[in-house]
Amino acid sequence: MELSQSQQENMLSLSPAEPLWQRVPTRDDEGHLLGDFMMLIPQLNALSTIKIQHIINKLNKLFVLYHEWVVFADLNLKMNVLWISHKQKTGIGLELAAAIHACIPEAKLVAQHYEQ
Repeated sequence: MELSQSQQENMLSLSPAEPLWQRVPTRDDEGHLLGDFMMLIPQLNALSTIKIQHIINKLNKLFVLYHEWVVFADLNLKMNVLWISHKQKTGIGLELAAAIHACIPEAKLVAQHYEQ
């Protein structure tokens, strides 16, 4: 299972970059709106470099499994936040968040209850 060059470039960013709002894609290649969510990983920036790399490796393996859906991922070590943008599919956001939580139990989904 190989990732395209653009998918590889959109995987975890490991260096300082422009603000997230300037980098996050809002539409896929066909022009469809993307979904997104954020997860908090408490104390991530306090971990050793080896432990952080271990978490990054787990995330990369997960993103390879979901390469058809994950379009963009950003791990912000300063803020302890993981941002994911994904193609639309019913339930995929919760499925991805649950998969991330399963391999990184300290990761918590940041969500808001929506009432109509």
